[in-house]
Amino acid sequence: MKSKLSSLCDYVTGKTSVAALTKKTYISTENMLVERAGITESSALPLIATTQKYSKSDILVSNIRPYFKKIWQAEWDGGCSNDVLVFRAKSGCDPKFLYYVLADDGFFAYSTKTSKGTKMPRGDRKAIMDYPVPDLDSDSQRKIASILSSLDEKIIINRRINDNLLEQAQTLFKSWFVDFEPFDEQYCITPAGTKAPPSLLMSRIADIPHILETGRRPKGGAVTEGIPSVGAENVKEIGSVNFASTKYIPKDFAASLKSGEVHGYELMLYKDGGKPGTFIPHFSMFGEGFPFDKFYINEHVFKLDFFVPGYNEFAYFYLQTDYPYHWLANNGGKAAVPGINQQDVNSIWIFTPENSKVQEFCAWVRPLFRTILTNCAQNVKLSKLRDELLPRLMSGELDVSDIKAEL
Repeated sequence: MKSKLSSLCDYVTGKTSVAALTKKTYISTENMLVERAGITESSALPLIATTQKYSKSDILVSNIRPYFKKIWQAEWDGGCSNDVLVFRAKSGCDPKFLYYVLADDGFFAYSTKTSKGTKMPRGDRKAIMDYPVPDLDSDSQRKIASILSSLDEKIIINRRINDNLLEQAQTLFKSWFVDFEPFDEQYCITPAGTKAPPSLLMSRIADIPHILETGRRPKGGAVTEGIPSVGAENVKEIGSVNFASTKYIPKDFAASLKSGEVHGYELMLYKDGGKPGTFIPHFSMFGEGFPFDKFYINEHVFKLDFFVPGYNEFAYFYLQTDYPYHWLANNGGKAAVPGINQQDVNSIWIFTPENSKVQEFCAWVRPLFRTILTNCAQNVKLSKLRDELLPRLMSGELDVSDIKAEL
């Protein structure tokens, strides 16, 4: 049996003072992440006295371009913009179950279909409350929420582990190669124009054995199926991929390519893109089946591989330090179309893999990155399982008790 969404929840309409909010507690469509990825901290607070209020456990859904699937269940009290809908579960409705009702692809498809406007479609508040939902008792609601949330909790744990490991690696790298704490030496001026211990030898990337290459896509662009092709939009940071933006190249085209295949643990560099005059370097790394078992990069991404286990990871942190970061940003911003070329990368001075401390860091960091990428790959599988179970549980196609036994 089906009921209307209005039988499960109401819209929240209260107001809160903007002065009482922080960048963490203010939510707008800009700091809600696509594909149900939650939120990030807001860049600024609105220049108004009051705004829409929300409370812990309320469900916030972006009402602009519903197909982006921006949704978050509040973990604290706060305020949000008027373009964010706030749903609150009625008595007898499990709030976590309501979250999964609204997180279902079926809801976003319905909201998109009934939305108003062309360039900036907005969900129709009245039509949304007519969305058909499963008529389930409280016990069934809790069971479904428990099954799905157990998968989400595993994903969250993996993310926290990854954040902790990455923080450890960043901290050690800074201690050794920015603050030079292990070195009891008087600093000297390096070929890069920076100061460092004289025992830390430097070389240009061009003089260290490596591969620096891009991939490409066929004439006419990407296709709807085939081998995944990752573009610059997914070179942000390690562990970050927006699967909604996935493009593909034909299998026969991929087989003909002599460059651009990702084998794992190569360093990815954002090659070109952005506003005229501004280039923001970004770096990432893939592997262990994340984000795909077999895939390529396109012509807007550089793949850099030094062939030394752990040294690509070392370079991941090194290129984000002041000298190489600003070198890339400045050179990339000069181009008519913001971007860097091979000479920009090859000209960078870097601590060589022959340095004993660099070798020690490489040996230490490689297992951490292996764990990070393994967790990322596991999260992809968990997310896929959750997204496959969600509509089938909501429709009654799968029996709750059967799925619980599998998990």
